[in-house]
Amino acid sequence: MQELHYRNRLGERIRKFRSKRGWSQEEFADICQINRSYMGRIERGELNLTLDSLKKVGKGLDITVAELLRGIL
Repeated sequence: MQELHYRNRLGERIRKFRSKRGWSQEEFADICQINRSYMGRIERGELNLTLDSLKKVGKGLDITVAELLRGIL
């Protein structure tokens, strides 16, 4: 159950970073080269992300994976 909590917090954090930049979910998914529906599942905390996906999201936001995970774990 704790794992689900972390995924939800990470998804919320990603959504917050994306929203601050004024990007739609579709725009951000394109920037990250990730399918839009997959990005939606990330933001809803439905997926246990791989390192590759975390790197793509971090690169899209121009932040490190460590920054992305700060305060999550």
